[in-house]
Amino acid sequence: QVQLVESGGGVVQPGGSLRLSCTASSSISRYAMGWFRQAPGKQREWVATITAVSSPDYAFSVKGRFTISRDNARNTVNLLVNSLQPEDTAVYYCNSRYEEFVWGQGTPVTVSA
Repeated sequence: QVQLVESGGGVVQPGGSLRLSCTASSSISRYAMGWFRQAPGKQREWVATITAVSSPDYAFSVKGRFTISRDNARNTVNLLVNSLQPEDTAVYYCNSRYEEFVWGQGTPVTVSA
C-alpha cells in the first residue's frame, strides 16, 4: 500500500505563496494524482488533479492561482499555491484522484493577516 506524506504548509499573509509537496513511498507514475483540502468544520474537497501524462485540472475556486506538477522519478506531486486568501485556510492532502490510497496526515495552510 502506498504511503503518502505531505509537507510545505505554514502560516502566510493574504497574497502569499507556498509550495506543498507530497511524497509517496513507492511509484505513483501510473496514477492520476490529486490534491484535496479540508477547511475547519467543512468536508474535504477536491482541489486539483494531474493525470499520469501530466495533464492538470483545477477546481474553479483555485484556477489561475494554484499549479499542480509531478516528478515521477522522485514519486512526488507538488502544488504551488499563489495569491492565497483566508478562504484557502485548510489542511491539504494528496491522494490518487480516486482516493485509492490511505490518507496521510496532511499539511496545514493558514492564511491570516
